[in-house]
Amino acid sequence: MDREIVMQDGKSRCHWAETHPLLASYHDKEWGTPLYDDNRLFEMLSLDCFQAGLSWLTILKKREAFLEAFHHFNIRKVASFPDSKTDELMLNTGIVRNRLKIPAVIENARLILKMQEKDTFSSYIWQFTDGKIINNHWKTWKEIPATSPVSDAMSKDMKKRGFRFTGSTICYAFMQSIGMVNDHVVDCFRYSAVRLSR
Repeated sequence: MDREIVMQDGKSRCHWAETHPLLASYHDKEWGTPLYDDNRLFEMLSLDCFQAGLSWLTILKKREAFLEAFHHFNIRKVASFPDSKTDELMLNTGIVRNRLKIPAVIENARLILKMQEKDTFSSYIWQFTDGKIINNHWKTWKEIPATSPVSDAMSKDMKKRGFRFTGSTICYAFMQSIGMVNDHVVDCFRYSAVRLSR
């Protein structure tokens, strides 16, 4: 039924976005669109962290609760969370309650805040592609990789800096979500729009 609702508008989308209206909306409005705002980048990195081992649909269903719990992923506010905040958030049934992921997100915020003393988080992230969008040309979703040499390099550097839940697979999903890599399949209606976005 959900797929029927999505398909009624006649748009050609990436396969994964055809199964639920929430996925379709995220795909159409956000996924692959270049982001440069530090707080939005932190939000997407954090959501990808929470998504590890779960479906993206699960995260989207809980997104409003995440935004409320983490002050819309305001880096400064999350970085100021006391250690006791983890126990409080573990009681929040609206979010993914994971005793490893919650403190990881808080620590990542602290690392970004420290990074911002010298430069933006955006500048740091986008340096891995020299500020450019990597436009791929996948014909089917099965061709899309889970990692890349760029995500490998990003993961290695972020881990060296102390970031948590930043394995290459998470970094690649992050790159896809923030538009560093255009992984819309070529017959998706969003492919050309993202390709020309910068």
